[in-house]
Amino acid sequence: ESWSVDAHPHINVDTLVQEAVESGLPRVIVTGGEPTMHDLGPLTKALRSKGLATHIETSGTGPVSGQWDWVTLSPKKIKACRDEWYQKADELKVVVVNSHDLIWAEEHAEKLRSSTALYLQPEWNRRERMMKKVLAHIQEHPQWRLSVQVHKFIGLP
Repeated sequence: ESWSVDAHPHINVDTLVQEAVESGLPRVIVTGGEPTMHDLGPLTKALRSKGLATHIETSGTGPVSGQWDWVTLSPKKIKACRDEWYQKADELKVVVVNSHDLIWAEEHAEKLRSSTALYLQPEWNRRERMMKKVLAHIQEHPQWRLSVQVHKFIGLP
């Protein structure tokens, strides 16, 4: 399911950074919705000034902004990924809804650096149908790894 921007209040950078520091955790992972709809430069600069690592998970539809220690590229079919994200990606995660998505995943993988980690994730509502196909693809193409939504398996929202 998608994240709704309207259901969440806007929070200023100083408040976000303060909450991140107070959490005591070593890194901040920025996801969405689509985080690249915002200029993330001020946020990553402030987080890094406090010694926090910055990670982003993006579909790559918006421009690159900010400094990132780790980039997860998770392209979607509804809007094309911008070319600039392919060379930034540390990992590619493709959500697999149907068999064609395995071909689509390979097409995206060809655009990446050779060091980029590759993950296939069966879409939650189709996991029973797609898991065998994903695992068979991974056996035939061992550069790919399996990704699952652990929080859903253990009953978290």
